[in-house]
Amino acid sequence: MQNNTNNERKAVRNEDLFLNDSPLTGVFKIIGGKWKIMLIKAIAAKCPKRFGELKRETNFLSQGTLTTQLKEMERDRLIERQAFAESPPRVEYKLTDLGKTLLPVIDVLEDWYANFQISGKH
Repeated sequence: MQNNTNNERKAVRNEDLFLNDSPLTGVFKIIGGKWKIMLIKAIAAKCPKRFGELKRETNFLSQGTLTTQLKEMERDRLIERQAFAESPPRVEYKLTDLGKTLLPVIDVLEDWYANFQISGKH
């Protein structure tokens, strides 16, 4: 039996899969944090989103983890952070245009997972 799973794709060499400059490696360096996709969806649902709202919605995360994930996403230009000089301080996050381009990708991943579950292969 012949393995035809890669007929429509370019040939992938095993050594290319694990290089740091692989496109997939780059993707997961940016969105591969455990909570980043969920945070992107939360911010997209109500944009801009206050830090306190994110903290309440992600009460299973420590404040430090939430802050780290947000800083990484800001560094990678997926979100923008705006701090207001008010008392009490107010910080809001919104998706950048680049961050918004991830929304259809996330939709495709969710559709894929739904089909995966239906197929009984989980």
